[in-house]
Parts: sequence; C-alpha cells; structure tokens
Amino acid sequence: MKISAGWAGKKVLSSPFVLQLLIIMFLVEFVKGALMVSILPVYMGTVLGFSAYAIGWALALQYIGDNAFRSPLGWIIDRLGYRMVMLFGVILTFASVAIVSLTEGVGWIVLACLLLGVGTSPLWPCVITGATAVAGNEASGSIMSVVYMAWLTGVGIGPVVINFFILHSFAPAFRLLIGMMVVVVFVALLLPGRSKSREIEGKEAPAVLHAGGERKAPLGERIGSYFAQVRASVHASWLLYPAMFIQNFALGLLTPVLTLYARTVLHLTPQQYSMYLVAGGAVTVLGLIPVGKWVDKVGTKWFLHVGFILSAISLPMLGFTRNLPLVLAIVAVVGLGYAMIIPAWNALIAEAIPKSERGAVWGFFLTIEGLGVVAGSILSGRLFDSFGPHAPFLVSGSVMLLLFVLHLFITRRPAVVVR
Repeated sequence: MKISAGWAGKKVLSSPFVLQLLIIMFLVEFVKGALMVSILPVYMGTVLGFSAYAIGWALALQYIGDNAFRSPLGWIIDRLGYRMVMLFGVILTFASVAIVSLTEGVGWIVLACLLLGVGTSPLWPCVITGATAVAGNEASGSIMSVVYMAWLTGVGIGPVVINFFILHSFAPAFRLLIGMMVVVVFVALLLPGRSKSREIEGKEAPAVLHAGGERKAPLGERIGSYFAQVRASVHASWLLYPAMFIQNFALGLLTPVLTLYARTVLHLTPQQYSMYLVAGGAVTVLGLIPVGKWVDKVGTKWFLHVGFILSAISLPMLGFTRNLPLVLAIVAVVGLGYAMIIPAWNALIAEAIPKSERGAVWGFFLTIEGLGVVAGSILSGRLFDSFGPHAPFLVSGSVMLLLFVLHLFITRRPAVVVR
C-alpha cells in the first residue's frame, strides 16, 4: 500500500515490520478486551463463584502488571530488539489465556490476570517505538492514527464478537482466543532481532568491550547512567509530564462508570448501550486518519486546542443530560474531540523523544500515562457514589480544561525536534 504525499511520501504501511506490529496490536487487544470485559468478570463471578473482592484484586493486578513493566521493557527494547521483547510478552499472554481456560482456583485465575498485565506490557512500547522509528517525526501523526485504529478496533470488537461464542459455555470462546494467540506468537517470531532492530532505529552496533579489554561498569551503574543520559536528551517542557498524567486521568475517570451510568441512570438496554458506544467510537476511528494527515501538515497545536475544548464542554454535558437523542449527539462530539486529541497528542510527545533511545523514553512516558488511568479509575467510583453519577463527567471535563491551559503554556515555548 502506497502512502500519499499527505503522509510525507513515506510508505509506512507497506513496511512488513509495521504491518506485523499492527496485526499483533489488533489481535492482542482483541484477546485482552474479550477477557477483561466479557469473560473474566462474568466467568469469575457466576461460574467460579468468586467474591467481588477477589474479582477486584484480579482485575487490579492486570493493570498493575501492565504499568509496572512498561518502563524497563522500553529500555530492554533498545538493548535486545523487538522480537525477543515481544515474544516474552505474547508467550506470557498465551499462558494467561491457557490458565484461565484450564483452571478454576482463585490463585490460578489471579496469577493469570497478573500474567496478562505483564504479558501485554511490551505491546505499546514495541508498537509505538517501532512505528515512529519507521515513520519519522514528519509522519508521526499519521502513524499514530493507524496504531490507535488497530487498538480501538481490537479492544472494541473483542468484547462484542466473543459474546457470540459464550452462548452455552465458555469453551468455544477459549478455543478462539487460544487460536488467536497462536497466530500472535507466529507473527512475533517474524519481528526483527537485535541487529535488525538497531538498523531500523538508525543506531550503530554497540561495542562489546572497552579499549584495551577493560571491564564494563556494573549493571546498576550502567542503567543509572543510561537513564541520566536519556533524561538529559529529552527536549520538552516539564509541563508535558503532568499533562501526560492528567490527560489519561480524565479518561480513567470515565472508564469504570460508563456502563453503570448507561444502565442505571440513562436506563439503556444492552443493545442501546452498544449503539451509543459504536456511535462515539465510529466518529473517533473515522476521524483519526484525516486528522493524522493534517497534523503532519500543519502541526499539533490547533487540533489539541480544539479537541481539549470540545471535550471540556461535552463531557460535563453528558453527565447532566437525560434526553437520549441529545446524549447520542453529545457522545458523537466527545468522539470527535478524541479524534483530534489522539493523533495530535501522540505526535507532540513523539517530537520530544530522542531518536537514539525511543524504547526507553516511550516506556517511561507510557508508564506515566498508565498511572493516570489507574488513578482516575480509583477515584471514579468514589465520585460516583459520594457526589452523584454526574460527578466523574464533571471532574473529567474540568481536567480537560486544565489540560487546555497547560497546553497553552507548553506551546508557548519553541518546539525543539530531536534528530
């Protein structure tokens, strides 16, 4: 597939490496979405008879495992290459699916959730690092749009499709997920190894020994020196770090309560709720590619300004609106806002990342963003119970307004592109 001139003339999607990453992203997110949304909560509660406390801990461990390992795995990508790191992750994810399908003990299921988190932790650092390395800064908005389309499609379709396989038992669903993981492992084996990964990143092979054969410094000292070098090479406003956290904090505030809000406040049927999710998701997905192209042409500034303002206005409106046709329209506006934010925001971050250490810095940045999601998810339920169903939406909109103000200060400084 040839990329148009709007994509800086780069044949990004014709790269087998990028296609392999996107296939892995779609399939793993399909499996993860199916497990986390449609299978595990119901399977643990109704089939295995787990308490709500056990279910909560099991699902929490998945998020903890995912975020805890993103930073070190980003560093390891820079050292070992994509194939070994991704294989480590997909094999653990495969093991997680196998454990859930073959065992029934609380300890085993909790272990499976932890393995699922650790196993999926290399996914985003590998995909974003590799995709941006191929695309370059001039096409970062476009490639981010494609990456997020693969993610949104997988995580959205997984929970829906898997429901057709659990009408009478969970066995057909587990067979489907295991089959998909076999495909993922095969594709991961095709990823570039260490030397090819360094070639993609434009790096020279590291020297094995110092001159005269002197001994290397201890591992801990080398890691500390490495991260000090990375920290010094990241050219970005310090405001970008809290901005990364609160951008995902706003999203985390909504994720746990959306279903509860739709069913108990708006009284939507499951079919209506699916339609509303599809409406917002479709607007986002359809907007990603054109927005990504325009980001590469004109920059990130105005797309983020408009996206943050749209979200800051529409999210509180969503929390206070009970008229269903109006809710549907507001959901579409929220989707449009995120279609502007996603490619522009990630392109902005990509500009601040040094070319030589993409894996480590992306892993660190993704950890900050993941912590925002976790913090928002924890606070969300308390806001819903203590202040009413509108509270998470109101706070999320306020956070987006704060993010708009932060972005004004971030964009005041001249952009520095690290080559």
